[in-house]
Formats: sequence, structure tokens, C-alpha cells
Amino acid sequence: MRAIVLICLLHGALPFGWNVDQKSQSEDPKPGSECTTDQGSCGCCFMWKEVDRLTTYFNTTLNMLEKEYNQTKHSLDKIEGSRSAFSVALSSTPNLKCFGPFTVDKLITFKEIFINLGNGYNPSTGVFTAPHSGVYSLALTVYSDAGAPGKTLAACADLLVNGELVAGPGEKNELDQEDSVTTVVALHLKAGDKVAANLPTGCFLCDDGISYNTFSAFLLYSTE
Repeated sequence: MRAIVLICLLHGALPFGWNVDQKSQSEDPKPGSECTTDQGSCGCCFMWKEVDRLTTYFNTTLNMLEKEYNQTKHSLDKIEGSRSAFSVALSSTPNLKCFGPFTVDKLITFKEIFINLGNGYNPSTGVFTAPHSGVYSLALTVYSDAGAPGKTLAACADLLVNGELVAGPGEKNELDQEDSVTTVVALHLKAGDKVAANLPTGCFLCDDGISYNTFSAFLLYSTE
């Protein structure tokens, strides 16, 4: 750019053109015919036009790239903000401890938190609130120990969405001293839907540091 300006200034300062016939210059009165009579001015004009064209092109391209970058960043921020997952266990106590049985149904509060991405799970209530609308994978595993052979075993729980029963894994018998059961479902949840595990009347769960009873969910993809 500086070189072009310098060339144009030098050309204007010199008392004669660059290898241009002065006679033909004075004999050409037609306006707009500089490229015929003054090749130096024509070259500068052409270079300035090219510089202006390239500047416009680069500015336009830069604006397009900035727009695409902002759109991509917005999409990534939205994906990152929509991440949701939790996985919890009933207890982390070293010794076997049982939850229930109770005379009424009671929500299970899983206290041991492995992950709670998005803070959708509340360990005080045992309820997971879906932060975004989308398809979620839900898994519930329950385990119980009768304490001795021949005693009643009742490893059971209900998977609830907004208080409605979705699945009810359970093992009730007197054949085993201990048993477990798992259910896995994929559900479309709306933002604000509440998911919880309920312990029905007469059922009881037992756990220790091995984490036999677990409750997990994660967002497969958002539909917002």
C-alpha cells in the first residue's frame, strides 16, 4: 500500500511522465483518455481500484467468518448448557443398612452422589427435575437382603414421572436370602418434569459401601 502511494506521488512530482511522449499528451484533449496519454496515472488508478476491491472482499469475508464463528459458538454454548446427567447410590456406609419397610409408600432418597451434572437431582428429596426437554435414559437398580434364609425378601421400587408409575422392578419371594433387579427405560421428558424412585409399602432395600442400589439418568439429546 505504501509503495503504491509513493509511486503515485513520485509520478505527480516529476516534470515529465514516465517514458510518455509529451507531444501526444498535449495533442489529446479528450477527457477520460488518461490511460492513452499517461500510462503512469492509469497504472496508479488501476492499482488503487484493485486495492479497494481486495479490501472490500477481505472485509466481506471477515464479516462472514465472524458471523459463522458466533453462530458456532452459540450452538456449542447451547449444547454445553443442555448437558444433564446424574448417578446416585442409596448409601455409602461401610456396614449393611436397610431402608424400609414402611407402612406407607415413601420416596427413596439416594444420598451417595457419583455425578450430578446440571444439578438436576436433589439428594434431600430424591427427586430429579429435568432441566431441558428431551429424550432421557433412566435406570433404576434395587437390592435387598432378607437377613436369613427363609425370611421374606422384598426388593422392589417404583420409577415415577410426575407421580405416575412408569416401571416397577421388584423381587418378592422366600427362595433367596438376597436378590436384585434392574429396569432401564428411555423417555421423552419436558423441562420441569420430576422423576423419582418410590419404595412401596412392605418393600425394603439394603446397601453398604458397594452401592447395590443405584438411580441414574442422562440426557440423550435435547428437543428444545
